[in-house]
Amino acid sequence: MKNSLLIGLIVIAIAMIIIGISAKIAPPALTGVGFIIIAILFYKKKI
Repeated sequence: MKNSLLIGLIVIAIAMIIIGISAKIAPPALTGVGFIIIAILFYKKKI
């Protein structure tokens, strides 16, 4: 469950960064970076 959530977050983050860069708008790219940070924090959290 944890791995599938991490993979989903990373895929969405990469897609949003690509959309933001290709359309030259900042909000999707920043949200993608935020998703990567959330994924890293979730990965480090010990459950």
